[in-house]
Amino acid sequence: MIITTSSSIAGKKVVKTIGIVKGNTIRARHLGRDVLAFLKLLVGGEIEDYTKMMAESREQAIDRMVEEAQQMGASAIIDIRFSTSYLMSSAAEILAYGTAVVVE
Repeated sequence: MIITTSSSIAGKKVVKTIGIVKGNTIRARHLGRDVLAFLKLLVGGEIEDYTKMMAESREQAIDRMVEEAQQMGASAIIDIRFSTSYLMSSAAEILAYGTAVVVE
């Protein structure tokens, strides 16, 4: 499966547009990690646990989007975008979405 943020794929021709595909995940923060994150705020620097959690969330959302596209018969997803929304103070949704297409 080819996935790209652009609307075209070099060397490929879109022969069929299938439609919108999406994948999402909702993750909650860990109270213990919040304490460590607060301490990190005092001294500055990257909060590695949250960086890792967000990266894993994006990958899971992409995997779910690709699975949906494969079930629809797509060979590629173009115009990939990400969206993040906070559902409550300790949980966030990561959404990946794009256009499922058939390319040759």
